[in-house]
Amino acid sequence: MQKRSVISISILLTVIFLLPVSGLAGGSSYTCDTKYPIVMAHGMGFSAKVFGIVDYWWGIPEALENEGADVFITSVNGMDSTRAKATDFKNQFLQIKAITGAKKLNIIAHSHGTLYTRDAISNLGLYPYVQSYTSIAGPHRGSALADIVVGVVPNSMEWLVGDTVDFLYTFIFGDTNPNSLQNGYDLTRPYMQNVFNPQTPNIGGIYYQSWAAKAKIGCPSVVLAPTWLVMLAYEGDNDGLVSVNSAKWGNFRGVEDAAWYSPGCDHANIVDQLFGITPGFDAPEFYVDIVSDLKNRGY
Repeated sequence: MQKRSVISISILLTVIFLLPVSGLAGGSSYTCDTKYPIVMAHGMGFSAKVFGIVDYWWGIPEALENEGADVFITSVNGMDSTRAKATDFKNQFLQIKAITGAKKLNIIAHSHGTLYTRDAISNLGLYPYVQSYTSIAGPHRGSALADIVVGVVPNSMEWLVGDTVDFLYTFIFGDTNPNSLQNGYDLTRPYMQNVFNPQTPNIGGIYYQSWAAKAKIGCPSVVLAPTWLVMLAYEGDNDGLVSVNSAKWGNFRGVEDAAWYSPGCDHANIVDQLFGITPGFDAPEFYVDIVSDLKNRGY
């Protein structure tokens, strides 16, 4: 019995010494267990499930959850007006708030998601329930590509183009009553700078921050290479869809352009696409750092 007691005490002491200090102090070793849950909002053209199969955010939510974050993914029409998406987002946001019982939530949005969430915050009454707003590659000053697309289509043909795209998004992507033509107009530079932004001011008490993505010598997602070249001519440094200048909103935290050996970080890479193949850029780690910072700020 005495020998067993000595062995037991030795094991106990070993376990105690191996425990992290935070465990003994009652703290948490997780880096992303924020005070308020995380709500993620996707961009234009897709829903939370691309073709109903591929996760828009790929491995990012799992990486955050592994570090203690409480993550919720919202999903709206891929193609629709900013206001229609904002209304849908608002309803889902309030459902998440009710489910969690949280007083406030942290929003992380990408691309068009940065605009319809801003609209929901400032104009649809969500501001009392938002602690922080994080914009990733958001077209806050519009996009030259939207200007070009809207300008190329003759007025007499707009209905046909709009109806065709709406048909595709209804029967292939599963959108409900989409409005792709309005989606395009809502992203033009004149509308964003002269109408949307003046009508959608930041709200006091909410922490606003943003990041931009940049392709340096080409887009790792080759499908964005042609649009990257067009954007270079019109707006300078960009990620294939959104310029660095347009992506700046609130506290601008910087430009993600991947490692020196990579051609850059494009609009898809910044959300861990395509399929987690992002040469020179670790998207899950990038978001873990973002949420870890939110935690450190007390959010």
